[in-house]
Amino acid sequence: MKDIKKIIGRNLKFFRFQTGLCQEKFYGEYKLNPKYMACVERGEINVSVEFLNNLAELLNKEITDFFNNDPKRVIHEKRIDSKKKEEQI
Repeated sequence: MKDIKKIIGRNLKFFRFQTGLCQEKFYGEYKLNPKYMACVERGEINVSVEFLNNLAELLNKEITDFFNNDPKRVIHEKRIDSKKKEEQI
């Protein structure tokens, strides 16, 4: 069995990259600790089902989306740093 923490973390990172924002900017908007969330994205810590459900709601995803073990789900896009995003505005 694959490490579920890594699967959840990879999917969380994938969903965050779809927003185009770096960790600090994205998680800062939701008052989540970027260092803690980096550990979640690396699959280093367990998260509660309730916390995962809250993340799903923030990202407009279903909680089951975090358990998708699709190896084709790779991050191709570069993130938009906060400076670049501000320049675009």
